[in-house]
Amino acid sequence: MDEFWKALGENAWAVWLGAAVLLGLAELASLDLVLLMLAVGSIAGMFTSLATDNVAVQVLVAIATSVAMLAFVRPGIVKRLHSGPDLRQGVTALIGKEGFTVSEVTVHGGQIKLAGEIWTAKPYDEDDVIGVGAKVQVLEIRGATAFVHEVPQLGT
Repeated sequence: MDEFWKALGENAWAVWLGAAVLLGLAELASLDLVLLMLAVGSIAGMFTSLATDNVAVQVLVAIATSVAMLAFVRPGIVKRLHSGPDLRQGVTALIGKEGFTVSEVTVHGGQIKLAGEIWTAKPYDEDDVIGVGAKVQVLEIRGATAFVHEVPQLGT
């Protein structure tokens, strides 16, 4: 039995590596990222075992690394995984889109074709007058009126 413990002590790196692999495989079943952080702690224990034979130091390094990973790394990863792209619906989805004028757009009104629909439009800057056929970008929508500005064309 003494030979078993001696061999185990001499190959502590393999024990730590085995624990990391088992924790990594168990993480595939849980998908909670907790076991993965513990596996990283086991890897730290493995590297520590290559530097020292003191098991207490190895365990402390593994625990400290695991706790640090759980406290500092996991929350950011979970937040990033659980958040998706911003979903813009309705008229807010039209802000920033480009269209073109179908009638002259002045402070008194006009019309643009935007996303396949005809919209009432006014210039965002009240002094602007946007001619027919001009490319425009929507900056704001108030009610059913799009407030636009003319997009400069290349070469003009």
